[in-house]
Amino acid sequence: MVTEAEIRSKLQSVKYPGYSRDIVSFGLVKTISVAQGAATVTIQLTSGTPETAQQIKGGAEQAVRSIPGLDTVFVEVRLPANTPATPQGAFAGQSRVAGLKKIVAVASGKGGVGKSTTSVNLACALSKLGLKVGLLDCDIYGPSIPLMMGVRHKPTVNEKELLVPLQSHGVSLMSIGFIVEGDAPVIWRGPMITKTIQQFFHSVAWGDLDVLLVDLPPGTGDAQLSLCQTVPLDGGIIVTTPQEASLGVVRKGIGMFEKVNVPLLGLVENMSYFTAPGGERIEIFGHGGGRLEAARLRIPFLGEVPLFVEIREGGDRGVPVVVSSPESPAGSAFLNIARTFKEQSLKE
Repeated sequence: MVTEAEIRSKLQSVKYPGYSRDIVSFGLVKTISVAQGAATVTIQLTSGTPETAQQIKGGAEQAVRSIPGLDTVFVEVRLPANTPATPQGAFAGQSRVAGLKKIVAVASGKGGVGKSTTSVNLACALSKLGLKVGLLDCDIYGPSIPLMMGVRHKPTVNEKELLVPLQSHGVSLMSIGFIVEGDAPVIWRGPMITKTIQQFFHSVAWGDLDVLLVDLPPGTGDAQLSLCQTVPLDGGIIVTTPQEASLGVVRKGIGMFEKVNVPLLGLVENMSYFTAPGGERIEIFGHGGGRLEAARLRIPFLGEVPLFVEIREGGDRGVPVVVSSPESPAGSAFLNIARTFKEQSLKE
């Protein structure tokens, strides 16, 4: 297990720009924390410019990331309070992507709640409502968008050497699953994930879109932080199941968005209940937890999606239920969520 002492030792290799002394001996390293493969370092400067801060930040990140056993590294460099305001720090590299009116992340914080299923059906539903929609699969380790959208071939490259998004059901798509060979696993560390996510925004010919939905993996790790550092998000949608075991973890994802000042645009309760063949309603995971959580957080409740076999079958066949059966109870559930989301968050 990586210790604070190991991290501090590595930081002794980072020199203050223009000096032979390191940032540790100068007393600039204020806090170091490490847990579950993630390290956070806070550095407080007593003078200097934003350029100096960025240089120290880059050196510190490189030094700490060289320690085996760390999956995530976050370095914050603080300037004195009287320093002229200039974009710097963790989100200095954010830049909007031309043509993308809105970028909205779909997150859960927890796996197994149907986040990707919600993402593909919401994307297709918004397309049916007349919007130009893109869907970016940021789950580097477990991409499922290719399967759920029924696309297997690789993207092409245009004359500007940009990847051309694949098209399915009226939605523009990009995923690491289109690039890696077959079922080959992706075994990458944080820096490669960061670079890939940056390329998915700035090296892809997205064109003009009303909204780009970003399907995030579970958790609050490299992919989530890289996304927030790469582009300014217009908001986030949270997907949960009704029970407290799910909501407890989902709150961590909500907390992540709040810490990086990303507005929460709504919450979807998935797997709300199951209707037995005889018509009996069975609340397998309880019911109403999502609505109550949305009320507690004072964010919009976008709707609930019951358990329907057709939803699972559509994902397995590559034809989301909102495409194959838009008038069915399952398809209508997602269309209603899309209408609510469009009305509340995608107005001009």
